[in-house]
Amino acid sequence: MSPPTTRPGATVQVVEVGGRRLRLTSLEKVLYPATGTTKAEVLDYVVRAAEPLLRQLRDRPVTRVRWPHGVAQESFFEKNAPGGAPSWVRTAHVALHGSDGGTAGDAPPAAGTETLTYPLLDDVAGLAWATNLAALELHTPQWRVQGAGRSGAPAPTAHPDRLVVDLDPGPGTGLAECAALAHVVAERLVDDGLDPRPVTSGSKGLQLYAALAGEQDAGEVRDYVRRLAEGLARDRPREVVATMAKAARRGRVFLDWSQNTWSKTTITPYSLRGREQPRVAAPRGWDELDEDLAQLSPAEVLHRLDTEGDLLDDVEDGPRLPT
Repeated sequence: MSPPTTRPGATVQVVEVGGRRLRLTSLEKVLYPATGTTKAEVLDYVVRAAEPLLRQLRDRPVTRVRWPHGVAQESFFEKNAPGGAPSWVRTAHVALHGSDGGTAGDAPPAAGTETLTYPLLDDVAGLAWATNLAALELHTPQWRVQGAGRSGAPAPTAHPDRLVVDLDPGPGTGLAECAALAHVVAERLVDDGLDPRPVTSGSKGLQLYAALAGEQDAGEVRDYVRRLAEGLARDRPREVVATMAKAARRGRVFLDWSQNTWSKTTITPYSLRGREQPRVAAPRGWDELDEDLAQLSPAEVLHRLDTEGDLLDDVEDGPRLPT
């Protein structure tokens, strides 16, 4: 493959990362102007957090959000592996639906339909390659691919191996309201045999993840989370909303069940976020949700990994959901 195009005047370094030679450009570029955080500092975080981040990315097709000129400028979503991707970056040919998020996105499509070729980030070199392209946010679905490769055939997709409840604060609410409500959501998940884990999103709210047996399709998982969200909205109408309508969210927390749809993705735990301040989607302990909770910086996440380890590394296979 031809090397990636480099703008005139950009600095270039060839380094070895995880046994791979990588051509890194413009390491001095400031990606977060509010803090002066450079691409080199972003790469340092990603490399040091690689082990737990790669556990979350394993076999999941990665949608990247890129900020080529930093977070104060334009960004774009990228699903296909870009031209010039290294030959060692594994890819998955994933068949598309006719729409991205409606009822047509609730189950994998039949083979033979149009496909996208997603990268699968398997190792620290792959993370560094994506970060060099200013891919600050890494978004993944709730399912993993099986038998992914470069054969040209769509990769078989497994049933979701986790569910996610996204707690999104509406106007007039914030992270504190999400944290209080997370305990209520978790009680209902535990009653059904699940082991929910909180992750502050690095943006406004937080997510609850729970492992599944991987025996049910995405439509069943989505319907379960929708029933849970709508039940809580009925029980706590002043605190919770389960509808997509933004006008209904003022003063309430939106329980977004739709991210369990087959075609939807969620920010990956340990990924950076492309916000004004560099923040990370970070696993949290349940006791932290009762404290003065705040989104965590890369430095704080690295310190937690050094002192506490990965709060998601003991997640085991989950149960089937009740229907």
